[in-house]
Amino acid sequence: MYRPLVTAVLASLASLAATSSMAADAAQPSIAVIHHLKLGGTGGWDYLSFDAQRRHLFVSRGDRVLVVDVDHDKQIGVIPNTDGVHGIAIAEDLHHGFTSNGKANSVTVFDLDTLKTVATIKGTGQKPDAILYDSASHHVFTFNGKSGDASVIDPAKNTVIATIALPGKPEFAAADGSGHVYVNIEDKSELLDIDSNTNKVLNTWSLAPCESPSGLAMDVAHGRLFSVCDNQVMTVLDAHDGHRVATVPIGDGPDAVSFDAGEGMIYSSNGESGTLTVVHEDDPDHYNVVANVTTQQSARTQALDPQKHRVYLSSAQLSDKKDARGHRQAVPDSFTVLTVGKP
Repeated sequence: MYRPLVTAVLASLASLAATSSMAADAAQPSIAVIHHLKLGGTGGWDYLSFDAQRRHLFVSRGDRVLVVDVDHDKQIGVIPNTDGVHGIAIAEDLHHGFTSNGKANSVTVFDLDTLKTVATIKGTGQKPDAILYDSASHHVFTFNGKSGDASVIDPAKNTVIATIALPGKPEFAAADGSGHVYVNIEDKSELLDIDSNTNKVLNTWSLAPCESPSGLAMDVAHGRLFSVCDNQVMTVLDAHDGHRVATVPIGDGPDAVSFDAGEGMIYSSNGESGTLTVVHEDDPDHYNVVANVTTQQSARTQALDPQKHRVYLSSAQLSDKKDARGHRQAVPDSFTVLTVGKP
């Protein structure tokens, strides 16, 4: 005779719990653009890189790299003479950073503490683009867009010690810290697994249905690789055998992706749609789009702040004028770094 009362009480408690959960979810601040740092100036841009130890953001800018102290919200330095700079690699154990200078076929080495240039390494392949420091081999790799190969640099000697032939045009790269370096091949929609100790290509994996992969990030703990692609999908591969785990929808015109291990979040920056697709890793085999944050058209490259769980993006306002390649030109002096996160 007490069953109806017990049932009613349990139902009431369940309803209260659900209401409390919904209220808690509603109280959670949503991810959004929370800050604009206008840097202005001239020149194009490509990769960004973040030194989490010193809280410095490195921003490529045509022929120089801008250095921003993100906690004090100001530019604190410039690394000059990086003609056609694309990427910036950070080697904390060496206290050095490295830039890939696409027009000069060279790498600039700088001190992470003083920001002073300490060496220029010449003789990479043609148009070095992505650049990566591999902590397993203690070598720097440049991925050269025009010559279709990778240059291996020994930073102890500041010289190129090997060249790895690649089957096409390389884009972003990632490393697992255990002797594997991965790189997207843009014109073949493939991903390569390179042994960083022998400098040999171990595996070539298809990224289908991905087209023209650019950005690449990795969940090292679970062996998952995230490639963002021109046809508005992100392909997730298993880093051990290359099988496709998932295909996730993203925005238009992606050029970079990052993985926040602390939050289990993947961020795809989409320059054409002007969005940042936020994907939650529910588990290593399942992924869920939780937001498409409005950013700004042209905000296609990014760097992750793993401590504050924020994403920094380079962008500029676009005019109606087009360059020789048909791309809309940036409004003069409008270059800005956007910060995306929770308020």
